[in-house]
Amino acid sequence: MKTIGRSIIRLIPVLLIVSFFTSSYVEFLSGDPTVRLLGQERAQEPGAREFVNRELHLDDNVVVRYGKWLGDVVTGDLGESVKTPGLTVVSELRNRLPVTLEIALVAQIFALLISIPLGVYAAYRSGSRADRTLNSASFAAISLPQFLVGILLVLILFNQLDLLPPQGWTRLTEWDWWDHIQRLIMPVIALSLTEIAVFQRLLRADMMATLQNDFVLTAKAKGMSPTHILFRHALRPSSFSLITLAGVSTGRLIGGTVIIEVLFTIPGVGRKMVDSILGNDLVMLQGMVITVVVAYVLLNLLVEITYALLDPRIRRG
Repeated sequence: MKTIGRSIIRLIPVLLIVSFFTSSYVEFLSGDPTVRLLGQERAQEPGAREFVNRELHLDDNVVVRYGKWLGDVVTGDLGESVKTPGLTVVSELRNRLPVTLEIALVAQIFALLISIPLGVYAAYRSGSRADRTLNSASFAAISLPQFLVGILLVLILFNQLDLLPPQGWTRLTEWDWWDHIQRLIMPVIALSLTEIAVFQRLLRADMMATLQNDFVLTAKAKGMSPTHILFRHALRPSSFSLITLAGVSTGRLIGGTVIIEVLFTIPGVGRKMVDSILGNDLVMLQGMVITVVVAYVLLNLLVEITYALLDPRIRRG
């Protein structure tokens, strides 16, 4: 519990700093903020300017404005869109956040399922042709940005082979689960390819060091099978760096969905953030950004808790 408490105390300033600068975005708008946010035509409508002033607390200085905004956030009120009256940030998050989380989590699980066996095998066959091939493939995967992988997947799997639909999204609750899975494949591969390469290389390096330890040599001397030694004795002490990186990369994957959601026309948080930036919808942008930040912070907290569960020395420390 002390470890969790210390982690929460360290992460609170991150939330405050990011949320402060996000809420201060209006200070950087030139001219009349209400005209920039509403547009020249809508700003002339009766009550439009008053609505924006009330929603963003524009009559207050930046510190007071942030305090009021933070007080609303704590009570669960993230505001209402200045572009679409009646559309609240909470209702948009309720519709879009599950989509973004599904893509990011499925991509992370897929990356771990592929990278762990590859990393273990590469460490076991260190220096072999298979190991060199995996290293070359991982270098190639790391060098490819996510948007380029997405474009290549569309060109190959849709344009050339006509195997998958290129864009759009269907929710799993619509009962057409096969169409949902098909539309999930390319975004997941585009997001996870780099993670697979990074995870595989990291686990390979840690496993190679672990396999030189005395307890592994003792297990070999007892005649245990390589599979038993690799997965029962060597994998767990080699997984700490992987767990840390997986937690951090999950937050990065949530951020990476911004490009992927735009590319594949997916109605998630990332797509809404881009639309809010292009449309100067500051209230909606604030809500989306703070949600991503909170998710990132909570994932880091989860990593530290997992550390404590795996290694009793951290709990005692």
